[in-house]
Amino acid sequence: MYRNWYNDIDNLIEAGVVPSNTSLELDYSNIHEYTAPANVYETARSMGNNRTENLLYNLTWSLPVDSGFRYLVRLHFCEFDPAPEKTSDRRFRIFIDNKTAEPAFDVIETAGGKDKPIYHDYMVMIGNIGDIKSEYSLFIALHPNKEFSAYADALLNGIEVFKLNNSDGNLGRPNPEPKLPEKGTEKKSSKDTKRKLLIFIGVGGIGLLIVLVLVCSIIWRHRKMKQYGSHYKPSCFCCLLDRSKGKSFVGAKTSSLPDELCRRFSLDEIKAATSDFNQDLIIGVGGFGNVYKGFLDNGETIVAIKRLNPESKQGAREFKTEIEMLSQLRHIHLVSLVGYCNDNNEMILVYDYMINGTLRDHLYDTTNEPLTWKQRLKICHGAAIGLNYLHTEVKYTVIHRDVKTSNILLDHKFTAKVADFGLSKLDPKLDMLNTGVKGTWGYLDPEYARGHTLTQKSDVYSFGVVLLEVLCARKALDKRVSMEQMNLAHWVRKCIADGTLHQAIDPKLKGKIAPQCLKVFVEIAESCIQEVGVKRPFMNDVMERLGFALELQEAADAELVKSNHGDDHCYPDIIFPVNPCDDVDFEASDSDVIAVHNPIHDSGSFLSSDVSNTSNA
Repeated sequence: MYRNWYNDIDNLIEAGVVPSNTSLELDYSNIHEYTAPANVYETARSMGNNRTENLLYNLTWSLPVDSGFRYLVRLHFCEFDPAPEKTSDRRFRIFIDNKTAEPAFDVIETAGGKDKPIYHDYMVMIGNIGDIKSEYSLFIALHPNKEFSAYADALLNGIEVFKLNNSDGNLGRPNPEPKLPEKGTEKKSSKDTKRKLLIFIGVGGIGLLIVLVLVCSIIWRHRKMKQYGSHYKPSCFCCLLDRSKGKSFVGAKTSSLPDELCRRFSLDEIKAATSDFNQDLIIGVGGFGNVYKGFLDNGETIVAIKRLNPESKQGAREFKTEIEMLSQLRHIHLVSLVGYCNDNNEMILVYDYMINGTLRDHLYDTTNEPLTWKQRLKICHGAAIGLNYLHTEVKYTVIHRDVKTSNILLDHKFTAKVADFGLSKLDPKLDMLNTGVKGTWGYLDPEYARGHTLTQKSDVYSFGVVLLEVLCARKALDKRVSMEQMNLAHWVRKCIADGTLHQAIDPKLKGKIAPQCLKVFVEIAESCIQEVGVKRPFMNDVMERLGFALELQEAADAELVKSNHGDDHCYPDIIFPVNPCDDVDFEASDSDVIAVHNPIHDSGSFLSSDVSNTSNA
């Protein structure tokens, strides 16, 4: 197949560097040698060596295409840079048409080594804009995946875009209908010009007069406010001006939804995807409304479609907030927003479909297989990474405000994805927000509930309750049990104080948790649910300690395999005393229950390290 190859400079939005190695001896063990010219794989576009700068932008190309057609996007890769030597040295995300195509792509891992050309194909459907076909900008972007990569960089050797014919075999868009000049237009042109000029002057004069009146009104209002104090309310026009100073999360007017950042679906498309909201396709019910399993692009793409219930307490503000948040936030541990629909007063959100549902679906009141302890640890660690991204790695801190097990989704690999940003708040001061109390009882930060003060630590409290749910497989607030056990956070604190926590742990985990790991996990959870916010750790600390707990469990499991202890009841239980900083005597391995002794406390422990206001890079 004959194709023309061009330099990418005219399509590049965010430039990078151009490494090359023309003396490279390519290994065509993965693809045919005629797939692309050798110089495609001997040159590349990457972001450079400035790690800090690379994390602040995407390496982006814009390609003009026609709407109303399918396209095959072929990306060519070959890792020839001497610096990355092994798998995970350079991982990056790939976005196509503002959707996540690859969350953690690694050229060496995919190709099976260095100097081995490969390509990946992706299908993209570019829908019509309205009822007509028009030119459309197809964006392809790369961004470093710093969580799983040694180098904060991305690499691409070549891009090919193939236009596929539609159902009638056509590859062209309709030609515009020619407008024939009317008879006598030459004679009327001078009169029309004079008439338009007079109209323009008249309209301009009236517009100028209106502007002058509004400006005078604003000045008068401000003087009144100064004279009578803050109780004098400004006019609606003044409020509109205040809102348009760039305070919107997307940096645009607050009245508009970000059409350019995610796909806008018509109501007909949504109805077709859900068989007209067929009840059999409902996969979840929440405060927002029903969630349907949907099928787009002739059934090729499965999505989750959340439809607002008109009687729901959540409304247009939450709907708009979620679109603005998720259309700009891209992370492997955040759910991806595919698009939205707001036709005919409907408010509908479309997400990537998570085949394993919510974390809650696998803990209690379910017929699903119970999660292993290591799966639970990995899910908690992933969710903590996602929340830490919201708290520390975006321009303005995002406070989720509704962290719970039903808002942590699981993909086909049980990777955690934080979801439901309808109640989220932006915190440009990185300090605190005074706002109306919203959230879910049982997960709600008691300090926030009492004083209306919202901080990052409010999310930390809620996440601490999630950790307890994972450990105990119990609801955060369960009205079916005794008053003493109804609130999970309060009850677990009491169990720790009484030394009876081992009785509250999910029976399915009995003998599955390494004592070292359990001790660290409980310390994390208990520190998160402290009544006072300053005593709670930052999410960055939680994320790191959960990673440490996972390492402890994996190390203990490896030792257990070496010792040939293959029975089901592998590890003994731990009785926790009042103080969570005590050390564990792991030599008492013949007993089913390990007691914890009471040495001198370490002043640099995890529980006290969060008091200082540390910087999270």
